[in-house]
Amino acid sequence: MDDIDAAIIGHLQRDARLTNRELARLVGIAPSTCLERVRALRSRGVISGYHAAVEPRAVGRSLQALVFVQMRPLSREVITGFEAYLVGLPDVVSVFVVSGDDDIVVHVAVPDIERLHAFLMDRLAARREVVTFRSSVIYRQTANRVLAPLEG
Repeated sequence: MDDIDAAIIGHLQRDARLTNRELARLVGIAPSTCLERVRALRSRGVISGYHAAVEPRAVGRSLQALVFVQMRPLSREVITGFEAYLVGLPDVVSVFVVSGDDDIVVHVAVPDIERLHAFLMDRLAARREVVTFRSSVIYRQTANRVLAPLEG
């Protein structure tokens, strides 16, 4: 990846609605060259998709939490099955398979504390592969939305 590719992905991460012509102008290349570079970045898997960022509070999800889950037995089948189960639940934003004391971290966004409690009791505690879990409410989230290649 060269500096032009890095500039393209930086601009698209800031605003994925840029037209090809606008993107080419910002990067300083011809529109046809820009289009080919974007296609190449997509085919190489550097750009995996485009999406609209949604404010959770605006869609009735004012409470977010991280749920740390320990599971047994630990096997690929158990983890992938549980991961697939979680991703299918409407309260779940994302699922992370992690190392350390916990096996899975689940990011949930719900309307209120009652819904979080119901999620924990009805969706997690009811699963036999879940040994234990703990949750932490998210007070504020700050994210770096632009990922650039790291040097060295």
